[in-house]
Parts: sequence; C-alpha cells; structure tokens
Amino acid sequence: MCGICGIVSSETAPPPDPHVVARMSRVMTHRGPDEEGSYCDERAVLGVRRLSIIDLAGGHQPMTNEDGSLRIVFNGEIYNYRELRRFLVNKGHAFRTHSDTEVILHLFEERGVDALEHLNGIFAFAIWNARRRTLFIARDRMGVKPVYYSQTARGLSFGSELKVLLEDPDVVRRLDLSGLNEYLSYEYVPTPRTILQDVRRLPAGHYLTWDGRDARVVEYYRPSLARSESQPPVKWREFASRMRDTLDETVREELVSDVPVGILLSGGIDSSSVAASMVRAYDGRVQSFSVAYEERSFDESRYARLVAARLGTEHHELYLTSRMAAEVVPRIADVLDEPLGDASFIPTYLLSQFARQRVKVVLGGDGSDELLGGYPTLVAHRLIEYYERVIPWAIRTYGMQTLLRHLPVSFDYISRDFKIRRFLAGRGVPLEVRHHRWMGSFFDEEKADLFQDWVKPVLGETYAAAFRHAADCDARSPLNRVLYDDMRMYLESDILFKVDRASMGTSLEVRVPFLNRRIVEFVTALPLELKLKRFTGKYLLKRAMADRLPAEVVARSKQGFAMPVAHWIASELKELVTDMLSPARIARQGLFNPEYITGLLDEHLARTRDNRKLLWTLLVFQLWHERYLERT
Repeated sequence: MCGICGIVSSETAPPPDPHVVARMSRVMTHRGPDEEGSYCDERAVLGVRRLSIIDLAGGHQPMTNEDGSLRIVFNGEIYNYRELRRFLVNKGHAFRTHSDTEVILHLFEERGVDALEHLNGIFAFAIWNARRRTLFIARDRMGVKPVYYSQTARGLSFGSELKVLLEDPDVVRRLDLSGLNEYLSYEYVPTPRTILQDVRRLPAGHYLTWDGRDARVVEYYRPSLARSESQPPVKWREFASRMRDTLDETVREELVSDVPVGILLSGGIDSSSVAASMVRAYDGRVQSFSVAYEERSFDESRYARLVAARLGTEHHELYLTSRMAAEVVPRIADVLDEPLGDASFIPTYLLSQFARQRVKVVLGGDGSDELLGGYPTLVAHRLIEYYERVIPWAIRTYGMQTLLRHLPVSFDYISRDFKIRRFLAGRGVPLEVRHHRWMGSFFDEEKADLFQDWVKPVLGETYAAAFRHAADCDARSPLNRVLYDDMRMYLESDILFKVDRASMGTSLEVRVPFLNRRIVEFVTALPLELKLKRFTGKYLLKRAMADRLPAEVVARSKQGFAMPVAHWIASELKELVTDMLSPARIARQGLFNPEYITGLLDEHLARTRDNRKLLWTLLVFQLWHERYLERT
C-alpha cells in the first residue's frame, strides 16, 4: 500500500517543478514510511511513498516497462497478480520483480484500458507514457483506494489525498459552497465533488486520461442489481454454502502478503464472518483487534471476545476512554483533509494505531452492510409504509408531536427519542431524500436557519447526487435503489474514505474482502429477499454463518461503530466546541448565523435536545476550515 502523486504539464506550459512533487510526497509520508521514489522528465514528475507489503526487496517505485516508455506509481494490492503474471510471461513480457505493480504495468502494455477488466484488487494507479506524453489514472471498482486531481493553469496535479494537491501552488484553495451544503446534510461530500471547487475525486470504477490539453473521465464499471430481480423463488439453503465458499476463497486470496496479517474484529456479523474464514486459511494464529468503550451503551467488546474465544484468535483489546478521544479531536483535520461528520473515524483511527503496533496489514468487514442490506434504515423504509397506512392521520400529525415533547432526552447510543425523531423526519419526502435524512445530519429546513442569506442562492439541490444515482441504478425495486445509492455514496465517500484516512494515517493497510470482485459479483445477483427478509437484514450471511459463530453474535441487531459524541460535547470536548463554534469565530467566518449555532449548543448543554449530529458536523468543518483555509 502506498501514496501516489504527480504533476504533468500542458503542451504550452513550462516543465513541472520536481521540488513541488517532493513536497507533495513528503506530506503523505504516513502512507508509505518505508521508501520514497520519484521520476522526472520535461513534461511529468511522479512521486510515490511505499508501505512495503509484497516483494519487500524488489518492489521499488516508480516502475518502468522493458523499453522505458511507461512509468507507473501504484497504491493498493492486486490479489490475482500471480495468475496475471503467468499469462504475461507466456505473452513474452520480461519481469524484473515479483511485485503486483509490475504486473499492472505489463498488463496495461498488453491490453491498454481493457487491463482494468482483469484486475481483482484495490487500487489507484497512474501510468505516464513518456513517448506519447499522456497520463492514465484509474481507481478500483468500489473505490477502496482514493485519488484526487485538479486541472490547473499549467496542467494536471494528482495525489492520494486532497492535502497532497495543496502543496502545488497552482491548485486553488477555494471553498465549494455546494460541497459544503452537501457535507452538512450527508456528513460527507459525495464523489466526484470535494470541499474545494478546483479539486475533484476520481469516482470508483472510473479512469482518467490526460493528453496534454484536457482531462477526460470515463466509467468502466457500474454495479448491477437488475440480476437480483430476475431470479426465480429461492430458498436460503441453496445459497448459504456458496456464500461461505465464496467468502472463504476471497479471504484466502486477500491474505497474499510478505508480512503478517491481522483482523479488525468489532463483534458484529461482518468482521466475525471474515475472521471465521481467515482462521481456516491463515498460516499461524490470527491476531484480532477490537475497541472497548467506557460508555456501556456504545460498548460491544463482549461480542468481539466471544468470537475471538470461539475462533481461537490471539485477541487484543483497546480500552477507549473519553480522554483519549478528546486528545485526538483537536488534530483530526491533520488526518482528515476533507471534513467528515462520521464520528466513528475516532475509534477507527485509534484502533488502527493500536493494531499497527503488531501488524502491518489487517482485514475488515466493511462493505457488507451496503451489499447485503445491513443498515436499520432499510427496515425503517418498510416500517414507514406501515406507519403511513395504519396510523390515523390525526395521530401522525398532532399526537406524535405531543409525544416528542414529553420524551426524555438521552445521550445514549441510538436512544429512543433520537430514533423517533429521525424516523418521523422521513415522512412526506421521496425515498432518496428520506434515506439520507435518516443517515445524515442537517435537514434543508435547518440549513435555512443555519446559513447566512448571501450563501443560499448558490447552494444548489442538496439531494441531486442521490437522485442521479437512483437514475443510474438498473434495478426497479425501491430497496435495491437504496442499496445502489449506499454503494455509490455512503460506502465510497464516507466509509471507505474514513477507513483509508484512519488506517493509512497510522501506516496500516486495511483490506476489505466483502468488496472483493468475487463477493460483489455474487452478492449483487442475490434475490433481495436473501438480503432483507421481512425485517432481518443480512439474512443470508446470518444463515450461512450460524454454525461458525456464537449464536449471540449471529442473532444480535446491527450496532454501528459509533462513539458517544453527545456525552463528549457536554464534557471533555465542551471547551473545544465552545471555542470553535463561538459567535465571534462564526461571525468572522461569514458563512453561518451565530445565533442559530449558539441555540443548538445551549439546547445540547442543557440536555433539552440531543443535537449531537449537528454540532459534531459543524465542529469537524470548523476544524478543517481553520486548518486548511485560515492557516495557509
């Protein structure tokens, strides 16, 4: 796993400055502390930081083909590189190394863009053709590995992280107000937009070409869910063994490494299923890592311990205190170069740091919820249909408001008042909007009070991205469209972004078997009823793993990797929140109404309303804004 960067100049511009690319590379040392590499000619400068996992001695980058016409910088892992290598050797290609990087280079030389169809892995890579003076950048199918780019006055700048591009003086630091609007609602900025106007994120399943004049972005892969709606009636037993076998094969494939591999074990069905497959394939005793919270309603460490005992892993537990989290939050923007309102970044980062003390690579359970229907919101979509049909109009209109006024406010994990308020926020809006109102932070009506008047005319439609993805989905079922939306938005721009920054910020590689090409192709074709059966999410996975995992783990409800933000805002983080959201600071910034934010904070501190999501989303933006736009 690595970090990549580079600058290519346009036909009429002067050569790129190698010192700028050197600075870009240094900014992401955490992504590759083992080695630094670079390439320079009159039109291109490439840089790379390497975290050596495969071919420790020989995998130096940038790498070249036989005649020196192509140069590659690569971030990721290709799991089928050995099979591809044998094919390429038979085609006459000469290899200097045993790395997967060189396999990509020769495969591109052999097949061009079609090489992407043959790669099974997680990747972001750039190939410079010195002879034709063209650049090719590609990102993996599901968007596990990131890549950013900016078309500047002098050419094209690219890198693994947004802050890498900010080392290029030609990249303008200009806040994208539409991106800010989306962030406040979604808690992330959906790809391809970023928080800056002049920087874009290459979408999952896309590649970019640069010919010296313009950048062209092309889609090469889109998940298909239509097959899941053309299956005849099925029974879960017909698919359970295939589910286990596919996961076993995938995990075995993803264990390819020249260094030890561990697992991040939350105690949920996803990571526990990966662990169950891993102990069957791993040569040695598997090391597992989990988090325990001092706040009991958030703590699921007991389940991780049950799984570790059942599978016989060497288990390591990080006890996460409020003090530890409070120490991370003020410097969160150093790791998160885009605002991310997902508070689970904190435990993910600390757990990655903890695991990195013992291993260099881990497997995780991310992606299962989006593919197999694991989020409670899917059940809520079904429940709200019953609610609208069965509950009389007068009760829905007036009775529920009375109930909400009398519900006690709790800061515990997904408390009753929090759930009811969120559920009711989904009434009377389209499916795509409802889904994101449940998952995200600010509603449009709240932002009407939050933003200053001069900002509002340029914000754009908040949920345009969600409607666009709904239109792109080839399935008819509303719940399938929600799954597709989650894959293309929440998974790519929140979950995978969070895991990449948290893990690579500690020089740890995370692999995600549920997003392996094998699993994705198998699961997207499954009938919807095997994903969400009545009100049970991940139905097939639970059935398939019933004999491998403790019954308590299989039967338990979904619990997100959350953190007690509501408590911390009112205690350990109170001073920081009060400072970053102070009326003077907000007024000086000029984007938001100070009185509205002060009201949110006062309500929360008085415990008359749980405003955790709104306050945390604002806090993270303020920390990012102070770090990247106020301190340049």
